[in-house]
Amino acid sequence: MQTRADDTSGNQALRKWRLILGREADPDGQAEPSGSDAGMDDTLEALYNSDRKAGLGSSSPNVNRWLGDIRKYFPTEVVQLLQRDALDRLGLEQMLLEPELLETIEADVHLVGTLLSLKNLLPERSKETARMVVEKVVKEIEKKLRQPLEQAVRGQMRKAARNRRPRHEDIDWHQTIRVNLKHYQPEHRTVLPVELRGKNRNRRSLKHVILLVDQSGSMASSVVYAGVFSCILASLPSVKTHVVAFDTSVVDLTETLPDPIELLFALQLGGGTDIGRALQYAEGLNGTPRDTVLILISDLFEGGSIAKMMQSVQRLVNSGLKFVPLLALSDEGAPAYDQEVAGYLTEMGLEPFACTPEAFPDLLARALYG
Repeated sequence: MQTRADDTSGNQALRKWRLILGREADPDGQAEPSGSDAGMDDTLEALYNSDRKAGLGSSSPNVNRWLGDIRKYFPTEVVQLLQRDALDRLGLEQMLLEPELLETIEADVHLVGTLLSLKNLLPERSKETARMVVEKVVKEIEKKLRQPLEQAVRGQMRKAARNRRPRHEDIDWHQTIRVNLKHYQPEHRTVLPVELRGKNRNRRSLKHVILLVDQSGSMASSVVYAGVFSCILASLPSVKTHVVAFDTSVVDLTETLPDPIELLFALQLGGGTDIGRALQYAEGLNGTPRDTVLILISDLFEGGSIAKMMQSVQRLVNSGLKFVPLLALSDEGAPAYDQEVAGYLTEMGLEPFACTPEAFPDLLARALYG
């Protein structure tokens, strides 16, 4: 016998599947949504069945109304996803070309990447609004990531400076007694110095970070995060930072630090890729290899000579610097990348991997001081 709870559960499941599959899955209208479900259904139909009557079309009023509707019916994360799908599926560039529409968009790192790639196409009346959108998102990212990066770098620096095998004259007796209190011998009224602590080693040499950032279109989100991280690093007195963007040409953006907005708007997202040329440029920056970490952020789809690229990698590694190949710096999951080039790097002992923004601070700190 079917209970009321079973009936309610069945209706909920039918409701969800109707919204997921759309009107084409219910030609007879047996599960026609009502109330707020009907509004949700209309917004989804407008996007995913745009060739039908409910489509968004090309008029600004339709797009503006649709942007308002999705904010009304869905949480922020879903709104951002629907906006990205609208740009990809329908090519709604007017969402970005008209300031009135741009102001209504729920901004995220993906939208910033799109805006940066289209910045040369933006009309004058939209440029200021676009800059405000980029600035808002960048400030949110910086607020979220600045403290973890600073703490990770400083913490690892202090850890690296500890001297665990000091000579007698270098022993820090206060630290040594403190860590050995657990070895106190009451019958002898003394502490056994099982673990020695020395005075800090002189490790105040300046560390050098070189970020090589692939600015091809597929790397947009990674470019945004890399730009923010490089600006935070530039504010740390213990780290010298170079940030270099490349496609088929190489642009040193170090002079734009530590302003992330200026840096990001100096980028030219899109175009081809010549990783080898960027690595050759990095060789010229490699003045203190033992204190240098080079981070290559790229999907490794090399448009130039792979052989020359690998020769540059080998020279950099042989110099003694720390070489970190990142396939992506984003939270979008497993990225697409050139598996052949990744294989060559792996054979050299450099295992390429993707990294989330949240994991990057610890990764960088360990590369610098670990």
